[in-house]
Amino acid sequence: MSGKKTILHIIDDMGRGGAEVMLTKLLPHLTAYNNIVVTLNPKNNFSADEFAPQQMHCLQMGGFSNFIKGAIRLRRFIKQHKIDLVHSHLFTATLVARLGTPAGIPLITTIHTNVSASAEYKKWYMRLLEKFSYRFHRSTVIGVSQVVLKEYFTHFNHTAYKQHLLYTFADVNELTPTAEKQKTGNTFKLIAIGALRYPKNQQYLIKAFEELKNDNVELHIYGSGPQQEVLQQLIKETGAKVELKGEVKGAAKLIAQYDAFVMSSEFEGFSLSVLEAMAMKTPLLLSNIPSFREQCSDTALFFNLKDTTTFATALKQLMADVNLQKQLSGTAYQRLLNNFTLEHHLQGLKKIYTETFKN
Repeated sequence: MSGKKTILHIIDDMGRGGAEVMLTKLLPHLTAYNNIVVTLNPKNNFSADEFAPQQMHCLQMGGFSNFIKGAIRLRRFIKQHKIDLVHSHLFTATLVARLGTPAGIPLITTIHTNVSASAEYKKWYMRLLEKFSYRFHRSTVIGVSQVVLKEYFTHFNHTAYKQHLLYTFADVNELTPTAEKQKTGNTFKLIAIGALRYPKNQQYLIKAFEELKNDNVELHIYGSGPQQEVLQQLIKETGAKVELKGEVKGAAKLIAQYDAFVMSSEFEGFSLSVLEAMAMKTPLLLSNIPSFREQCSDTALFFNLKDTTTFATALKQLMADVNLQKQLSGTAYQRLLNNFTLEHHLQGLKKIYTETFKN
């Protein structure tokens, strides 16, 4: 294999989430290594032109209860393909990686979410497995934000071996902001992008828009998920001017058609969608949570999730002030360029890989 080190990237599946998108963007640039992608299950929401790794393998693990089977299959695969390093993403894949990676093979784990707020980590057996597996195979931990990294070690009372902060990124080469927004009528249009599930909290937005029925404003939500029927029913009951647009390939490129981007999450790791809105020079209206504050600082308007009137107030402030719209979009774009580009992430990741191989 040409003398290159071989890295195995393991993830639950290739459903379209932030971790999966990040992996598809990174692999074409990691040419200094032989890269093998291993999934636990075959789900793949990416087309061949979006994600076509040279080597990909599925463990066909099945349900979560089969994680021991997945670990055994992974261990065989690692030995067969002479893997030099394993890099895991998301909880189940990380559990399988910790149990299945031989002791002599270094393991890197990226934590993508705030574990103290995640419903998944609130299950007692998940916490037990997390604590056991962390001690089973010592690993380097990457956090996608300061909030995520701090909460991970605090929540589980883990003793850190090696830890790194490495922010999620947006590929500005793929996202070209428009110099001026092209208005189509007088309606102020907002866009939200995200799976229709906890913790994205789209119910909050629908209830907020119930209070804005007499204003010339509407919201389009892009994404799919288990709460679609519940949200559609809530829209019908409230009469809110909100449309569920479904999951659309390349939704980020639609952001430039809108006047503002909104996200009402109860918690986030470090939102890719927010970064994409920053890249598209679109003003941001965000829930007042720590990760959004870390991500955007003073380049967004924030609202209180306990009070929908704070959202309406922030929105009306934005609608009424064109200069504020330009100021927020411009400073957010510059903050992205200074901190959260693909180049920033690649530089940091390659440094982590190099240090790991040296040790």
